[in-house]
Amino acid sequence: MNDGVAPAEARPPDRPPSVDALARSLADVGLPHPLLVDAARAAIAAGEPERARAVAVGLARSLLQPVVNATGVLLHTNLGRAPLAHLQAATYTNLELDLGTGRRGSRSDHAAALVAKAAGAPAALVTNNGAAAVLLVLAALAAGRDVVVSRGELIEIGGGFRIPEVMEQSGARLVEVGTTNRTRRSDYERACAAPGGVALVLKVHRSNYRIEGFTEDVAVADLAGLGPAVVVDLGSGLLDAACPWLEGGPPSWLRDEPAVRQTLAAGADLVVFSGDKLLGGPQAGIIAGRSDLVRACAAHPLARALRPGGLVLGSLQDVALAYLDRTAGALPFWSMATVPEAALRARADAVVADAGVGRTVGCSSLPGGGTLPGVEIPSAGVAVPGDRVDDLRHGHPAVLARVVGDETVLDLRTVNPADDAIVAAALRRITGG
Repeated sequence: MNDGVAPAEARPPDRPPSVDALARSLADVGLPHPLLVDAARAAIAAGEPERARAVAVGLARSLLQPVVNATGVLLHTNLGRAPLAHLQAATYTNLELDLGTGRRGSRSDHAAALVAKAAGAPAALVTNNGAAAVLLVLAALAAGRDVVVSRGELIEIGGGFRIPEVMEQSGARLVEVGTTNRTRRSDYERACAAPGGVALVLKVHRSNYRIEGFTEDVAVADLAGLGPAVVVDLGSGLLDAACPWLEGGPPSWLRDEPAVRQTLAAGADLVVFSGDKLLGGPQAGIIAGRSDLVRACAAHPLARALRPGGLVLGSLQDVALAYLDRTAGALPFWSMATVPEAALRARADAVVADAGVGRTVGCSSLPGGGTLPGVEIPSAGVAVPGDRVDDLRHGHPAVLARVVGDETVLDLRTVNPADDAIVAAALRRITGG
């Protein structure tokens, strides 16, 4: 009905921008065009085309990239644990070729053989991580049979890795002995004497927690004479308690850490450990010990599914060679772990002077990576007032720090000295210096 008032002129809705044009405007973000198109489409679909750049930047930040670890956690699981450089030309390698005979070789002829030599083991096999190594040992040596484990060693580590669940997946049957805090040799003896026999005795190093007080456990040497093969999951993978690759010998914070060489010498038939923890190498799982048991693991169908690629094996070979020629102290993990506190304080003073903000402070670093629970390593770093962790993390590159009390502390033990200038620049940026 016309009441004498002219109707308002209909206005067409705003036309969304061209996806392609918006994506091309984001080229400086540095992502491939198809990913920029995805960012543009997501922003337009949300009715916020002006946020396309933020979406693209967020996508770029989600990709793998270098970060500066100033948290003081040496083996930071979220940051890839032990940092390690490995360069390999784009070339073929004799990964599974015997150059002497021209016939097919084994992946264990290279890195695994060298790790075995360094650990004082007759043989070794490499898998893609420590959990895989445990799974393979149980599946190959104990499927359908009993495996005895102390109740105090039924551990869970990061990511939900639980010994009982891994054992279930392997097909082995868990036989628990002892109590949470006390397990005696007699407990193992009774289990091993049960009808049907026992395939393995599994001893698991409590590398990420401690039980203190009224406790008792059984040493590897006391388990070795029980009859079944003794498998020790060391997890953290200290190769030799004597640390012959360090000029000053083992640091005091390693005093109670069991090592691969000594565990084998004490009578363990197999030792399982990680490559990217105290070994300071790439992510890998290593099975070392009796040749017949290692061969049985290598022959199991799971071995192919759990094996690492050539890049990991090449990197691990470099690490094993460093241990054999006693230069492993130069590996990034050991270099950072053993630098004197005085040297860190001198670096912190220089960073403070460069940044023009902050103060040098003493702090404590942690081994991390599920190793050496409760152990702290004296360190030094730079502190600035307030919680600036988020501000530092959003820089380029991201700098990861921690809050202590009412200050943000950047622990320099876990920072490559070449990155001190990046730390100083980050401090200037977040404080307006």
